[in-house]
Amino acid sequence: MSTSITDTPLLESDFYRFQEGLTPRERESLGQLRAYLEAEVRPIADQYWARAEFPTQTIAPLAELGMYGPGIPLVRHFENSAVYRGWAALELGRIDAGVSTFIGVQSGLAMNSIAVGGSDEQQQEWLPRMARGEVVGAFGLTEPLSGSDSARGLRTTARREGDTWVLDGEKRWIGNATFADVVVIWAKDVADEQVKGFLVTTDTPGFTATKIEDKIALRSVQNADIVLDGVRVPESRRLQRADSFRTTAAVLRLTRTEVAWQAIGIAIGAYEAALHYAQQRIQFGKPLAAHQMVQDLLVRSLMNITASIALCTQASAMQDQGIGGDEHSAMAKAFATAKMRETVGWCREVQGGNGIVLDKGVARFFSDAEAIYSYEGTREVNTLIVGRAITGEAAFV
Repeated sequence: MSTSITDTPLLESDFYRFQEGLTPRERESLGQLRAYLEAEVRPIADQYWARAEFPTQTIAPLAELGMYGPGIPLVRHFENSAVYRGWAALELGRIDAGVSTFIGVQSGLAMNSIAVGGSDEQQQEWLPRMARGEVVGAFGLTEPLSGSDSARGLRTTARREGDTWVLDGEKRWIGNATFADVVVIWAKDVADEQVKGFLVTTDTPGFTATKIEDKIALRSVQNADIVLDGVRVPESRRLQRADSFRTTAAVLRLTRTEVAWQAIGIAIGAYEAALHYAQQRIQFGKPLAAHQMVQDLLVRSLMNITASIALCTQASAMQDQGIGGDEHSAMAKAFATAKMRETVGWCREVQGGNGIVLDKGVARFFSDAEAIYSYEGTREVNTLIVGRAITGEAAFV
């Protein structure tokens, strides 16, 4: 590995040394995160994935490392860039997409919903506790019959009765929901047909969350089906600055590029495992890595990774500059996840039949890639967002 201005080594898969563009403090933070993940998460990731359980013992240490709300001034440990936050998502995805997704839900979706849509009082009440890992959050947008069309297709309703709101409906694929303390529920106000956000504590009567079983991807993530049956929420728990789907979209814009970075991390995790395997596995009297066709797969994988880092670095830099739009985060997510899916397939191919078992290091990334490819906007929908930007025509329906 190469070293630079700090003691934190660059990843060997950072072939063009992009990480050198971070500040010394950002590099130091990433080094601390990487050390924790290598020592405490990598050794247990496969077993928790196989059991479809989440390693809750990681929640507090990740809070101490500043992983919850690093982009929120009220709770961040130090001033940092969107590019740094992307690299943190990459480092997490490189070790365990399940833990990375937990943070994406807690920090990117739940906390950002409060940071963007909540009042000052709501932010002070919830964000510090969530940043310390004392309160676990979830984000309830997707429904059994509404995914990509959430802007128009939400069926969960909110009806105001005095100073109370009554929520009815169902949500699906809600990460963290089986053990969360609070869920941000997005529902359509029956009075004005606008989407509004509500902070629903999971002990509220009428709220139930049931774990989705038998997944082939992100098995350690605790996704749930939620039923809201006459759930009563006080007006003080309505996100006071979230009066339309525009707020929801603003939250998704903040997180979509980080999902693209997470996808790069997954590709790197598979690539590193495939490279190590190819260097150790002897076939036809020499290491697999000495065979031309294997080198071709490894190099193509690294090219995908490098191109994705370049694209996401610029997308995050534009976010830092305040000039990043939906179309920029959408292109980053569509491109990086497509290249991730291609890369994990090649890395599985390098390992041959051994590539389908967990202990060879690729299989978990190969499977988890399927979920990352689809969530936070499918490739098709993100493509249409970019298409609308370049043509001026909306082709969603």
